[in-house]
Formats: sequence, structure tokens, C-alpha cells
Amino acid sequence: MAEFTLPKNSKILKGEKIDASNGGARPKTFNVYRWSPDDLDEAGEVKNPRIDAITIDLDQCGPMVLDALLYIKDNVDSSLTLRRSCREGICGSCAMNIDGTNTLACTKDIGDVKGDIKVTPLPHMPVVKDLVPDLNHMYAQYASIEPWMKSDTAAPTRERLQSESDSLVLNGSDGHGPAACILCFCCSTSCPSYWWNGDRFMGPAVLLQAYRWIADSRDDATGERLDQLEDPFRLYRCHTIMNCTNTCPKGLNPAKAIAEIKKMMVARH
Repeated sequence: MAEFTLPKNSKILKGEKIDASNGGARPKTFNVYRWSPDDLDEAGEVKNPRIDAITIDLDQCGPMVLDALLYIKDNVDSSLTLRRSCREGICGSCAMNIDGTNTLACTKDIGDVKGDIKVTPLPHMPVVKDLVPDLNHMYAQYASIEPWMKSDTAAPTRERLQSESDSLVLNGSDGHGPAACILCFCCSTSCPSYWWNGDRFMGPAVLLQAYRWIADSRDDATGERLDQLEDPFRLYRCHTIMNCTNTCPKGLNPAKAIAEIKKMMVARH
């Protein structure tokens, strides 16, 4: 992980209170987490994170939390930092904790939250700035499972085909199979086992991706992939808490995928 100079006291302070609703008919307050490694106090130390209460008129922005955050960045405070890209719930860039739940800001309807909306970065991760967590460690874990097809046969002239039943294993009958994972990491950052053992435990997102390739009928490296996960921490630190499945914004079931890998481990022994 990248190293950051964090404040000695981790207490989150009460920040600015900004009314930018201009007397609008639909005011809404967003309590937004703010922190920057460049924000120093008089002693030259990095200031504690704070929560800014920013009120805007919902008639001036779109219906999703991401719309409100972009309105705040464009019209209230240009220093607000966040990730976003597709705005369609596909890229996973705008994953953050909204109203106490990890989800995607672009698909979270403002109307689903009564009262003020609290927005913080994905929990238990180093923060780069404001709502941007450092995901380098997770990306390295993802790369370690070698997420590409391995085959002993010669490459076909076109795509590698599989039966409809084999395809359903990956895609699910309702489109909620492991291949639908967008690597937003909402699941891993909601998992207490990953909070405690993230240096060695792969976490639900990466294990779901591992299962996606283990279960692919076109891949010939099942044994090799299982060998990579045969470790007291990489796989078996999952205690089926189910936070991962409960929070997945795509409706996937990482816990089930992990259970399937465990079953395969038992079967081959």
C-alpha cells in the first residue's frame, strides 16, 4: 500500500457547515468526509479528517448521490475529490459508503435516504484524499490470481465456445453470476475478516474473481488455481459473515462463490 502521513489523532472533526441551497424548495444536507495529506495545521502536522455539512437544492442536480456530489464539486467546493466514470453502475469507480452501506454513488437514489446523507470513503482502507481510498493492495491481490484464461489447447480461429449450462455457471440465470462482478470492492471493504487480515486474506471480491476462472469450463488450470488458494489465510479466513453478499450493489453472492471453492478443496483431497 502507499504510505501516507496520517494525523496522530484519528478523531473525525466537525467541519464546515455550508448552505448552498439558495433558498431552494428541496434542500438536502450531505455530510461529506474530507481529508487531505496536504492540509496541515500551524505545527506542520496533517489535520484530522472532518465532516463537512453541505446543503444543496435537489432541484439543481440529478436524482443520484453521485449527481449531488458532482454538483457540490462543480458549484460549491472544487477541491472535493472522488472517483467516477461510467455513471451506469458498471465501472465500480464511485464505490463509497453512503448512509452506512457500501454501494455505488451513481446508482444510489437520494430519495432512498431520509434526512441527511452521510458520505464517507470505503471503510478500513488508507485514504488518498476525501472519498478516494487507496486500492493498490487489492489490485495486487487481484493480479495474483492471474485473472485470465489458461488453456492447454491451441487457440481457436474464433472464440472459445461453451455450452449454455456451462455459461450459466458464470453468468447465472438472472445475470447475477460471478462474471458480473465489477470489482468495486464494496464487499471486501465491508468484511470484518478482511479488515483484520487484509494483508493475507484475499477477501470476497478477489475470491469471487478466482472462482469465476476456476468454474470456467474453458479454463484448464483448475488445479493450479486451487493450489494458489491452499493457504490458512488466503481462503479460509472467510467466516461466512455474509456482509459481502448483503452489500453487493450488483446483487452477487461472493459468500456462495467462496463456499464453492472450499467444496472443491475438500473434493480433491
